[in-house]
Amino acid sequence: MRFYVVDAFTGEAFAGNPAGVVVLERDVDAAWMQQVAGEMKHSETAFVRKNGTTTSLRWFTPATEVDLCGHATIAATQVLGGTQTYETRSGILRCTKHEDGWIEMDFPVDEPRETQADVSRILADEDVKPLYVGRSRENLFVELETPEQVARATPDLTELKSTWTGRMIITASGDPGEPSETDETGDNTDFVSRFFGPGVGVDEDPVTGSAHCALAPYWARKLGRKDLTGKQISQRGGIVKTELDNDRVRISGRAVTVVSGELHV
Repeated sequence: MRFYVVDAFTGEAFAGNPAGVVVLERDVDAAWMQQVAGEMKHSETAFVRKNGTTTSLRWFTPATEVDLCGHATIAATQVLGGTQTYETRSGILRCTKHEDGWIEMDFPVDEPRETQADVSRILADEDVKPLYVGRSRENLFVELETPEQVARATPDLTELKSTWTGRMIITASGDPGEPSETDETGDNTDFVSRFFGPGVGVDEDPVTGSAHCALAPYWARKLGRKDLTGKQISQRGGIVKTELDNDRVRISGRAVTVVSGELHV
């Protein structure tokens, strides 16, 4: 079976978020897919299986199967091309690779709800006072005061792993208009973010498409605009464009295929 490594949410190789993609030629069991994902060691590996007009899509971290993954969906569509309709654990998802190289996903909105959770022990920085603490379906969601606080954050991953989810999004306004806050396409950055997921075997994810199901509606409401550009400021970094459409969000990014090969097992 063919496999690929694709850098998602970037137009340059060795940036963005790498994902494995395995094109299945036959049905396989979940235990085998988990073993392959553990061998790949990327934050997620996508497994695609064509079935008539639709394609089965499943995502595995090195430790577990997950319900939704944006960057590995971008990666799968980079490999397959065109418009794809995926059957997933999160329902039917549609994804299109456009002629300009941008890949657009149609995902469900997952707007966070405010909570009274104390995240001070997780943030592990007495000087950082969250502006907002909430939860989406699978993640803690924390707004900090500045992009600099997001960039220098070193959360206590053991504390985070012990929470109900083991996953956390931190974010701040991107201060649009500042020259240092423009993305690789020249557009202003509306917000920045980082994602930590020790609960699913990923200490920090380089660029997290599914997190933008929560980030897009949150910042759309705060900024009063539906079309936004986010920058995930991990070490590799990446650009994510979002467009809110009622209870759906269109999430777009670019991708680069860096490895292709054959799985012998």
